Amino acid sequence: MLLAATATAALMLMQQAPAEATDWDAEFGVTVKERDPVTGEIPAEPYAQSNANAGANPYESARLAASFGGREGIARIAARTVDLSQADPRIAAIFAAHDMVRLKRTLSEQFCYLLNAGCDYTGRDMKTAHPDMGVTRGDMNALVENLQAAMREANVPFAAQNRLLAKLAPMSRDVIER
Repeated sequence: MLLAATATAALMLMQQAPAEATDWDAEFGVTVKERDPVTGEIPAEPYAQSNANAGANPYESARLAASFGGREGIARIAARTVDLSQADPRIAAIFAAHDMVRLKRTLSEQFCYLLNAGCDYTGRDMKTAHPDMGVTRGDMNALVENLQAAMREANVPFAAQNRLLAKLAPMSRDVIER
């Protein structure tokens, strides 16, 4: 017993404590991306921006957008959907490592474009935006439930909700991977 204690003490004395100025992020290859000071977004790799990336053509009339509260209402619904999804234990992990500022903006742009509220969509197409995320049908259903909750909170009429969901539903095959 005494021999083991002596050996342990000797090993402890031989070990060096790390230098106090050790940059652990650099040691382990962790890089911190600086957010844009104006938008608050993490810079994205360049890609071709196009309204075609929104995944569907917009409705012809802008009347439907009024049911969502116009651009401001659409932005609130998109942001609320993201907030609900981040707090949803079923899918929160999917959102954990992503730029929520950018997601809220691009989701708002996508809804706004599809509802013909006068926005352009600057995000990526659905397949490129969701690679190797392992999204399941259950995950997608949870996201849709959160979108429906956000639309109900904003008093969007049920028929208008269904029209937006009809535009979004075909995109799920570009997102669901398993």
